[in-house]
Amino acid sequence: MTVPTDDTGLMAVLELLSEQAPASRFDQVLQRARRDGATGEELVRLERAVRLARGVQAWQGQRRQREDGLADLVDTATDLASPHDVDSLLQVVTRKVKRLINFDMTSIALLEPGGGLRLYVSDGSTTALVAGHTIPAPYGLGHPALAARAPLWTADYLDDDTLTHDESADDVVRAEGLHAMLAVPICNGEQTVGVLYGAARSVRYFSPDEIGLVSSLAALAAVAIERAGSFEQAQGEVGRLELDGFRTRTSLFRLRQLSEAHSHTLGLLLAGADFTTVAKAAGDALDSALQLRDPAGRPLAASGDLGELDESAVAEAALDAHAQLRPVVTAGGVWVAPVTAGAENLGVLVLRPTTALVGEDEGLLRLTAQTFAIQLLLRRGTAVAEGLVRDDLFDELLAAGSRSGHQTHYLVQRARRLGIDLEAPQVLLVARPEGGEQGRAVVWASSYAHRMSGLKTVHSGNIVLLLPGSDASAAARAVADQLSPLLGHPVSVGTAGPGRGAAGIGRMYKEAVRCLDALTALDGAGGTASAKDLGFLGLLLSDDYDVDGYIRCTIGPVLDYDRDRLTDLTGTLEAYFASGGSQAAAADRLTVHPNTVSRRLDRVTDLLGDAWQQPGRTLEVQLALRLHRSREVLRRQRRAATEAQPEASSVERPLP
Repeated sequence: MTVPTDDTGLMAVLELLSEQAPASRFDQVLQRARRDGATGEELVRLERAVRLARGVQAWQGQRRQREDGLADLVDTATDLASPHDVDSLLQVVTRKVKRLINFDMTSIALLEPGGGLRLYVSDGSTTALVAGHTIPAPYGLGHPALAARAPLWTADYLDDDTLTHDESADDVVRAEGLHAMLAVPICNGEQTVGVLYGAARSVRYFSPDEIGLVSSLAALAAVAIERAGSFEQAQGEVGRLELDGFRTRTSLFRLRQLSEAHSHTLGLLLAGADFTTVAKAAGDALDSALQLRDPAGRPLAASGDLGELDESAVAEAALDAHAQLRPVVTAGGVWVAPVTAGAENLGVLVLRPTTALVGEDEGLLRLTAQTFAIQLLLRRGTAVAEGLVRDDLFDELLAAGSRSGHQTHYLVQRARRLGIDLEAPQVLLVARPEGGEQGRAVVWASSYAHRMSGLKTVHSGNIVLLLPGSDASAAARAVADQLSPLLGHPVSVGTAGPGRGAAGIGRMYKEAVRCLDALTALDGAGGTASAKDLGFLGLLLSDDYDVDGYIRCTIGPVLDYDRDRLTDLTGTLEAYFASGGSQAAAADRLTVHPNTVSRRLDRVTDLLGDAWQQPGRTLEVQLALRLHRSREVLRRQRRAATEAQPEASSVERPLP
């Protein structure tokens, strides 16, 4: 090849430039020109032409790179427009940025509620330290970028003293071997989502084109993240709506089944079916074993086998069910539903379901209980179907003392129709729970009165019971012993009786209330008391002042012993008390040996028990002795007056 002239050399450079020849070809043109003896001016012009050609090539390379970047940006936007969840979308963004800018590692950190930046995804990491690491504010490169809402970069992160370093974040950078780092905030309008990081494992300076391209990708990512979040939220709403629709359809289907089951049980009722038939239909509808019990807890009808039951838990659930007027479930999964007519306790339904009951099943259980209530009322007849007839009757009996004989006779007849014989001995109790919910106590009292063939009502916050029996104290203790454990609180009970007939019920009620008040005054809350239990205080509280009964209760065994054996233990007791409790002084009074007094007092102890010399008991014995002595004096005076009256009459009668 001949040495090129000035024009030929320039033409060779232009030809190479048009062919997009590599840079080494331009160097060959310069080498040939020097070898062929090109002059200094020609060589300078040729070198300048080569420099310009290289500049054109570099500009063309940058243009191609920008075009490739824009094409990749369009491809990335297309990828981001496809449906993604947030996690997969973040993976797409980090992968695209790493490839476009030739980063060694890319990652995305999202803002946490506390203000920190948590690294969610990364591409190109070589350790497990990146994922999940949180960069607290204001450390690192990301937080200043967020504050400025503009990209920030550093050629060598660890050696950049202008940044606020965090030791844990520096450890991650050091472990990954990173140097150059770029942080671009991910923003959508005024909303800041997080930071897009790009990093290289060498010292590197980022060009404006690279920073602009990453910023564009970050803007696309912000929009896509928001859209993905909205899409996930919409999917969640759709899922919830589908679930709600399924539940609604299931509920409607179940309601239709339960409505048909209720109609069937009502049809059986109207057709005159018995309890067992209705119970079987209800048990089949609820897929459960079912049992109907009366207020006393006795089974009336059953469908299926309930198995082993915790009867104490069922009893407590029955109290709650009647108090709250709704079905109650025990800890063992057994349901107890109240069977009521108004406020009257007609019994309970005990149900053990095969599967858990839902709201619609509980509704059918309520309706079934109502069906049984109607059936029970129809069987009991019109007199009982008046609703609160038992409580109303008791309220009227308490006021029977002010009624006429005809009205009282009518009350006795009403009670007889309920299976209550008022001419038999009756005791009356007034119970007051010392805490807890009164509703449970009232429900229990209703069941207890029914079981004992008695009556129940509520007066002044107290539960009043009229029960057949002749031992008022024993009846009071039985009520307190059963009711207190159920309530978890003590129960105070005042009682009176026994009495007969309707006219004395009001009097017994007043006496029982006085005994209850006396318990409170004596700081005996939680105990039981009758006039007999209260000793001489009961004598004062009693309406009939039963002095004979008090004497018999206190020293009766001593009086009987003296009468049967012709002894004088009574006189010995009187002398003993008159002597201030001194046996020697009593012996002097009785003119007997002190050992005789000692033996007589031992006999008294055998008859009255060891407690007769306790202070409180001693007072009772002394009072009984005084009453006994006073009554004996009065009796002798009446007998003397009776014997003297005929003689006086004969003296005054005129002679015939």
